[in-house]
Amino acid sequence: MIAEIITIGDEILIGQTIDTNSAWMGSELNKIGVDVHQISSVRDDRSHILDALDLAKGRAQLVLITGGLGPTKDDITKHTLCDYFETRLVRHEVVLKKIETYFSDRGREMLEVNRQQADLPESCEVLINEQGTASGMWFEKDGVVFVSMPGVPYEMKGLMTNHVMPRVKQKFQTPEIFYRTVLTQGKGESFLAEMIADWETKLRNEGLALAYLPSPGIVKLRISAKNIEGGKDRVLTYIEELKQQIPDLIYGYEKDQFPELIGQALRKKSATLGTAESCTGGFLAHELTSVSGSSDYYMGSIVSYANRIKQDELNVPEDLFIKHGAVSEEVVTAMVQGIRNRFKVDYAIATSGIMGPNGGSEKKPVGTVWVAVGGPNGIMTQRFQFGNHRNRNVVLTSVNAFHMLLKQIQED
Repeated sequence: MIAEIITIGDEILIGQTIDTNSAWMGSELNKIGVDVHQISSVRDDRSHILDALDLAKGRAQLVLITGGLGPTKDDITKHTLCDYFETRLVRHEVVLKKIETYFSDRGREMLEVNRQQADLPESCEVLINEQGTASGMWFEKDGVVFVSMPGVPYEMKGLMTNHVMPRVKQKFQTPEIFYRTVLTQGKGESFLAEMIADWETKLRNEGLALAYLPSPGIVKLRISAKNIEGGKDRVLTYIEELKQQIPDLIYGYEKDQFPELIGQALRKKSATLGTAESCTGGFLAHELTSVSGSSDYYMGSIVSYANRIKQDELNVPEDLFIKHGAVSEEVVTAMVQGIRNRFKVDYAIATSGIMGPNGGSEKKPVGTVWVAVGGPNGIMTQRFQFGNHRNRNVVLTSVNAFHMLLKQIQED
């Protein structure tokens, strides 16, 4: 079954708003075996919207539309849908009552434009929006289903979860699909593909699908079976084979995050952690403290951006800077020792690098990073060579540092 997504709004086309809705909807539809073949963004313009609807109707059985359902004059989606489906707006009393309650509960004045949000196309099936005042609308035309929803992400997600997905599964009898996602770190997409080429060929020959989903420092491998007898068992068997092939690269599954995995590993050992950050500027601390309850094991960080702070707060000897420079194995090793002693923690991470786009040299070009991870059984160091994109280098450093730490905790 084929679906298409249309987002409506000038703000998306000029880059003022990032379209996260389409990514979320695509992911949810994939879970029930619906293939999204195209995503389009159009202006708040009647003719553009009508053209997009017509083109989608010729390509898909399900068309999901978001945006343009607010109370202001530039929100023209309802009126355009009336034109397309040859219908008219009528006041929907159940929706009106809900909108009135919405405003009274918040002690806010209700204007006429707010009442007009209860005016909905006569021919649609109204989908009640429990999160806001713009209702969802379900239309059918020539065997194609069109669903219009507000562009506010949490409102759209509520309508999709509570109304749209159950109806889609019932109407189209979507295929049985089972998938699992394996999370890897340490090798890029092309290197990883070469390492597992034989395994991938065997998997595909059995009718399973494999998708590579790369992001900075991480490659997700999604293995799926659609309408295959015993698909779940086959997928799980191939994952077990993969674990034997690349054990050092796999760090988690599905939606696992490094900060959460590190927290779980530390809790098992009743161990504590501290960070000494230079080039990451507190990013490691931010990531680690994004987990609720992280104060149980994470003691804190010293952002020692200047060499003087590395000396004064972490006891890094001055001669190390003279002999080796701040971005060196010797300095990050001393930083790890310093933070472990200062905070009296079991484990520590230290980072130092040249994040760019300026500041490199022939021996240490932009993107050079040293990471050290220390624990009860010693210190592990590694040199990385990233690119010249500053923010990306911070993320890459954190991902690699977290993986080094996680492996050390698990091996101890």
